[in-house]
This record gives sequence, C-alpha cells and structure tokens, in this order.
Amino acid sequence: MKPVTRLVLFGAPVAIAVSVLFGIGEESEKPALVPGSASEAGTETETAAEDDGADGADRQAEDEQIASLPAGLADPAAKERAARLVSSADSSTLDWRSRYGAIEDTGDGNGYTAGIVGFCSGTNDMLQLVEAYTADHPDNPLAPYLPALRAVDGSGSHEGLDPGFTSAWRRAAEDATFRTAQDETRDRLYFEPAVRLAKLDGLGTLGQYVYYDAMVLHGAGTGARSFYGIRDAALAEADTPAEGGDETAFLDAFLDADRAAILARKVERDTSRIDTAQRVFLEDGNLDLEPPLTWRVYGETFSIAS
Repeated sequence: MKPVTRLVLFGAPVAIAVSVLFGIGEESEKPALVPGSASEAGTETETAAEDDGADGADRQAEDEQIASLPAGLADPAAKERAARLVSSADSSTLDWRSRYGAIEDTGDGNGYTAGIVGFCSGTNDMLQLVEAYTADHPDNPLAPYLPALRAVDGSGSHEGLDPGFTSAWRRAAEDATFRTAQDETRDRLYFEPAVRLAKLDGLGTLGQYVYYDAMVLHGAGTGARSFYGIRDAALAEADTPAEGGDETAFLDAFLDADRAAILARKVERDTSRIDTAQRVFLEDGNLDLEPPLTWRVYGETFSIAS
C-alpha cells in the first residue's frame, strides 16, 4: 500500500474538496479513491472544512454561486443524456440501466469492473459502494465478500472473490435497492464533483459532461493520467472561462489532454469517445449539449433525438 495523500482544495478556480487518494500509481488505468467507508471519507472532508473558517466560508460562497447558475448537466433530462453518452463509450449501448449487473475483468490491472460506471475491485469505488450498501442491507449477496474486497483493494487480484463474486454481483443487481446504491455512489464520487467543478470553472453543459466522462474513465486522482492531472495539463494551455478564457479553447485543450491520457493507457486505448463524439459536439458549437445528438464510438453510430 502506498502512502495516503490527503488533499483538500477550496476556493476558485479549484472549488471542490478532493477525496483522500489511495494511489496505485501511474500504472493504474483508473487510480483509486479514498480507502475506507464512504461515511469516513465524508466525515474527513467535513472536518477539514470545519477546522478552517475561511475554507468553510469559501465553500458556502461557492455553494451559493452554483445555486445561482442554470442546472446544466444536473437537469434530469441532461443527466439522462450524459448517462447514455457514457454508456455508449463504455459499453456500446445507450441502455445504461442494463449495466447494473455487468461484471468482468477487462485486463487493465484493476480487478473486476462492474456496474453502471465501471466500479472496480482494485480502485476503492467498488469497495465504497459495497460497504455503504451493506451498512443499510447487511444480508445482501455481496456482504460475505467485504473482507476480500478490502484485501484486494489497490490491486488486480481476485483472491477471495472467485469463484462466487461475479454471480453474487449479478444477484444483487436484481434488487432495486442495489441499483439505487449504484446510482448514489456514481453521483457522490463522480457526477456531483465533476459538475460542481465544471460550473465553478465557468463551463456549460458540454464542459460539465466532458469533466464527468473524464472522471469516470480516468478516476479522480491527481496523476498525469487522472482527472485532476488532465485538468492541470489543460490549464497549462488555456484559461477557464471563470479566469476570463474562451470556453471552446479551454475545452479543446482539455480534450487534447484527455486524449493523450487515453493513449497512454495499457488497454482500451480507443479515443473515439473524444474524436468522433465530444470533439464533434465542440466543433458544432453545441456548448449546451442540446439534442439532437449524433456521434460515433468504436465505429458505431449513436443518436439521441431529444
């Protein structure tokens, strides 16, 4: 286990409390999140804010700023489009709800990848999901595997998970409560932080989606191939709209950095989610990500009419 890095950032332009990062390092495709339970992570972040009155005031001001902005990707219809867009790139289907029970080892070194945004047994988000779900539903099919999930966290190992874990995941996904738990964990770890930071960077709905997709794909780490490293690379090339920069120029720089991070991966190096999807929306000037939308990933064409 590598050392735990505690990183809490408040204030513009980075206006989000970043989770404690339990690193697998640059060799990982999707760097891990905070070790331990979701409740522990939330308590640590809240305590950090409470310990510093200025940070707490900054956070409150940012909350007020966000509340004054249009809903953007948080609008239910836009959020549904975002889920379908991510699913097209991750699973070659617009039916993202069909992915609750999906589980496989993709060979990326992160162990099992499962569910609606690819929760991984090696990157802590799956552990957070199962811990939170088990706290509310202790008799669920995945509960017996919690010790093994804790043991393999940060690795690609299946030790203690085989042969029954994949079947247990599929059984759990038949229960609406587990599907809801996946939704809530996706929102807490990926959707809400990405949309929050994008709004504070002055980005519209397309930019909010670009941030969200990158956070799901690369993880919320600070390494060069993780979300915050990608954003840092973009900031080195262009200012955010909140800093007075041009929105299109900044998103163009972010997509360049995102594409480079994909090409640096060991597996799944296809960049069509950038080249023939997000870049197309940007070149069309569709900064509000308004339908109708047509894009291509892996050579397949997808469309959303409304």
